[in-house]
Amino acid sequence: MQQFMKKPISLLVLLALLLSLAACGGNNAANGQGEDGPGGGQSENSGGSGDPTPPEEPEGAALPTEDPSGAPISIPETIESIVVLAPSLAETVVDLGLGDKIIGYDLQSVGLAGLPEGVPTFDIMNPDVEQLVALAPDVLLVSSLSLSDQEAPYQPLIDVGVCVMCVPTSVSIENVRTDIQFLAAALGVPEAGEAVLGELNAQLDDLAAIAATIPQEERKSVYFEISAAPYMYSTGSNTYLDEMIQWIGGENVLADQEGWISVEGETVVAANPDVIFTNVNYIDNPVEEILGRDGWAGVAAVANGQVYSVDNMSSSLPNENIITAMTQMAQALYPDYYTAG
Repeated sequence: MQQFMKKPISLLVLLALLLSLAACGGNNAANGQGEDGPGGGQSENSGGSGDPTPPEEPEGAALPTEDPSGAPISIPETIESIVVLAPSLAETVVDLGLGDKIIGYDLQSVGLAGLPEGVPTFDIMNPDVEQLVALAPDVLLVSSLSLSDQEAPYQPLIDVGVCVMCVPTSVSIENVRTDIQFLAAALGVPEAGEAVLGELNAQLDDLAAIAATIPQEERKSVYFEISAAPYMYSTGSNTYLDEMIQWIGGENVLADQEGWISVEGETVVAANPDVIFTNVNYIDNPVEEILGRDGWAGVAAVANGQVYSVDNMSSSLPNENIITAMTQMAQALYPDYYTAG
């Protein structure tokens, strides 16, 4: 699995990645879909933490004719050039062994391991469509963010024969798996997809097996901070990050709320988490900032020094690399159960 580079990601883009879960605006309209398609509402791209193995594609299956947003697509038989406008997708394309086919990517992906240098880069939320048309890639991969407020934003690319594929931001671990499977099938490397999925599933199974041995009375409560004071943000239920916490045996103190949420300090103090995680990387020493936060001295995690930094990219981007953040959290939560390897 691709080893990614630790890289700062701006607060605004991080929050957009986490909060903008609408389907790819206009992609379906551009391909002839009506308002009931993903251009008119959120894709049902959700799942649970059941069977860790996604459905297998039949051997010799045809290329997908629909992307995960529900838009019809026509994939070229041979793909020689790819532009990708989402860091989570860029990491997966590299992990599938196709980094050398990438001829452009978004600015937030700059510095990720495996991406070529010296190629055009684009604003993730408002890419230069004229420049994309001039590049004329065989495939353009987008997420829920790029030009999501516009109708048919990619029509100029479709008009020149570019296959535009939208992969809405995953909301669950099952989404992560099915998105990997889709990308591998669509890009013509199903065997590489099986390898990436096999490694991810094995690691998820290992974590789940250990979590199952942790007695209920030893389970710890968790607050995960993705934006620091005074504008604190965190995760409630029905998000991939909440599922990651549960998977390793943690209990999210904000699970009674749903989605990505703004948080008041008093709420966290009242919840009194045993452990606090932060993936904030835009301030110096986010752990020390939390430990010294006014009014938090009595919080169990602060009083006991149980505040930890978690890798920003692997906890912010829902793809196969979530396993890195999950392992870090597991070893901090339950060092007697999860040993560093």
